Amino acid sequence: MSLKRSKIISTGRALPEKVLTNFDLEKIVDTNDEWIVKRTGIKSRHIADENTATSDLAIEASKKAMEKAGITAEEIDLIMVATVTPDMIFPSTACIVQEALGAVNAAAFDLETACSGFLYGLTIADQFIKTGMYKKILVIGAETLSKVLDWEDRKTCILFGDGAGAAIVGVSDDESEILSTHLGADGSGADFLAIPAGGSRMPATADTVAKRLHYITMDGSEVFKFAVRKMSSASLLALELAGLDVEDVDFLVPHQANIRIINSAAKKLKLPIDKVHVNLDRLGNISAGSIPIALDEAIEEGKINKGDVVVLVGFGGGLTWGSCVIRL
Repeated sequence: MSLKRSKIISTGRALPEKVLTNFDLEKIVDTNDEWIVKRTGIKSRHIADENTATSDLAIEASKKAMEKAGITAEEIDLIMVATVTPDMIFPSTACIVQEALGAVNAAAFDLETACSGFLYGLTIADQFIKTGMYKKILVIGAETLSKVLDWEDRKTCILFGDGAGAAIVGVSDDESEILSTHLGADGSGADFLAIPAGGSRMPATADTVAKRLHYITMDGSEVFKFAVRKMSSASLLALELAGLDVEDVDFLVPHQANIRIINSAAKKLKLPIDKVHVNLDRLGNISAGSIPIALDEAIEEGKINKGDVVVLVGFGGGLTWGSCVIRL
């Protein structure tokens, strides 16, 4: 059986209206704009209101991607939602999105690999398209992280924002193609970035709520060291799998977690910063939504052109990482 070629057909994004700046945060927690910008590069982030769930943002981003692709909901064969902030434990957020879109012919499930989620979803979509099992797949990265942040913890509440990005993956009939993907995980670092309570290990009780164990916890130093190492190595490995060198790369779309991590990855790929899409300053870290939102922005702004070789790379809790090389 000869394998088909897959490609990203279209992208879309959605962001909540409310913007929370560093100056706003100064009134909430013991921090300041200079401290945040110097250590992270973040100046503001979008925050969902109390009536907006992760599925709402996922649906909006998906509709935009479908409109750009010129496809109907009935044509979608599979929906994957990468998220660590699902609407509820079950049913999956993907099923909620499926019903809202009217994608009656689509299978649907969620992925939980934190900030690497979109790349895991893209890799799965690539395999389904190549084997011919599916023809059009909706891959979504969506988060409402503001709802699981401890607004008394200045180490974490300054970092994250809300939003969703979506991509339609389908069969390639031109030069556009997903050239390679690479995924990895290291469970020995599971405690470095986590929400301790709320699962079967530590079910919700009055005590877990009182101890603030349902919020994101992070060992920033360990995550930073891991990220610097993996962003570079994962990018290079994906290029090797695609049979390409760093000189072949036209653009980099990295996970938006920290400007120092992004600069390190760009240096390894020998790319000037104007060949790297950075929205971290405006949006913060949107976990699984980070890369698809950045990719949609870069395409819309004309930074990436038809035929360009683009590296997508990210890391997340788990610990997990992923990378992908595409020709747009």
